Amino acid sequence: MLMFFATTAVSCGNDDYDSYTGQNVVNGTDNGESENDSTQQSNNNGQNEEEMTRKITISAGGANFTATLADNRTAQAFASMLPLTLDMNELNGNEKYFYLDSSLPADSNNPGTINAGDIMLYGSDCLVLFYKTFSTSYSYTRIGSVDNPQQLAEALGRGNVKVTFSAAE
Repeated sequence: MLMFFATTAVSCGNDDYDSYTGQNVVNGTDNGESENDSTQQSNNNGQNEEEMTRKITISAGGANFTATLADNRTAQAFASMLPLTLDMNELNGNEKYFYLDSSLPADSNNPGTINAGDIMLYGSDCLVLFYKTFSTSYSYTRIGSVDNPQQLAEALGRGNVKVTFSAAE
């Protein structure tokens, strides 16, 4: 029975989890800035806007982590939602997840291996932050990854956790 549950309840893959998550965005407001991710103009000490928006900060459990966003439209759409503070739910001892209020563009594929620090989208509205490395048969759209995830599992803890995603300064 336990094996059956473990194989069916992976990574937001079970729609029943939606009833557990509800609308628990603590602070899901737009920061009011209107950076255009597709702009290639150089205007900030030689850095273009795209480079600047590719780094984000993830805060959890009193620790901060820098992450790099993927170069895709899903990551761009996610970046436009920042800052976000989310009550993320624990699943399978390897990830935290949260159902977003709106869908993001998705282009999912099976990565084969999930790495600690991967930030993925399951379906079109389930944000997943992985803190352990393991093999998977599920498909995700890559949003980004934590640059140095060594202490990520410790910061996220065992249960549900409040996680803030914001543009890096």
